[in-house]
Amino acid sequence: MQSTEAIWQTWAPPQCLAAPGIQPKESQLKLSLETRYRAGVVIIHCQGRIVYRDEAAALSRLVSEIVECGGKVVLDLSGVSTIDSAGIGELVLLHSWAQDKNVELKYAGPRPFVRNLFDLTGLNSFFEIHPSLAEALASFQSSEVCADC
Repeated sequence: MQSTEAIWQTWAPPQCLAAPGIQPKESQLKLSLETRYRAGVVIIHCQGRIVYRDEAAALSRLVSEIVECGGKVVLDLSGVSTIDSAGIGELVLLHSWAQDKNVELKYAGPRPFVRNLFDLTGLNSFFEIHPSLAEALASFQSSEVCADC
């Protein structure tokens, strides 16, 4: 398996992302959020669970700050082991915020359990879901090429 570290670029976050509102309490969460930037896209890698209360709120806080900046965002769900109805609700809310701000928000690499929940709830037709991070990033490039079609 190839290390994904090779694809990341270091970056100076946009001014509005310089100090995201993550509070010390969140270090005890069972959700780790890592933000990266690659080829003009903000990538948020989620590791752990997206569940009611603190975890869902932490994700919502971070993504809403990024959405305020505009642009393109990929939520990498490949590390998400568990998601509950509150977590699903937060993803729907974040997607709506992104649409309101004309931000392209895509989802990448959900595990089978998460993907099945998207299918059961019908969110697979609401969200743009890609099997991998690489495919989600490539979809931004192909949409830029086709914009002139």
